[in-house]
Amino acid sequence: MKYLVISDIHGSGYYANKINEIYEKEKPDKIILLGDLYYHGPRNRLTDGYNPMEVAKILNKYKDIILCTRGNCDAEVDEMISEFKFEESIQLNIEGKRFFFTHGHKYNIDNIPKNIDILVYGHFHTGYIKEKDGILCINAGSISLPKNNTPNSYLIIDNNKIILKDVENNIIDEKEF
Repeated sequence: MKYLVISDIHGSGYYANKINEIYEKEKPDKIILLGDLYYHGPRNRLTDGYNPMEVAKILNKYKDIILCTRGNCDAEVDEMISEFKFEESIQLNIEGKRFFFTHGHKYNIDNIPKNIDILVYGHFHTGYIKEKDGILCINAGSISLPKNNTPNSYLIIDNNKIILKDVENNIIDEKEF
């Protein structure tokens, strides 16, 4: 099964439309959203093409294949415009490994949950693949508001490989698990 993992859209209609392009290129079986879908947040600038309702329309098109975690900028009203459910975290077994997907404001490389093999999160807007204490810690970055001179990014999980890509489909980093 192939997974497309996206974090921190923050209401960008421009980058939500990139999701359509990425979907067509990658053809994932599931899309995992790591939160902060619609609101830009008080510390962030407005995103390119800021239009939360357009983002909802695009995401709702994929409602049957979306798994979604709640971010620190997501509110009840966000769930009202979404035709999919928001979870605190998502736990999946992929290729025999225990994955834990979350937004990242509670669990991250500095606070790793117990009994997992791979932690996948966003929140910090900086994409990377690192290992800590035998746990693979992967940050999807942000598709719309990257920080620390990192590119707009997303993840692909396919077979036993995790690939961090920029929105132009270039591989930033990859790791087998």
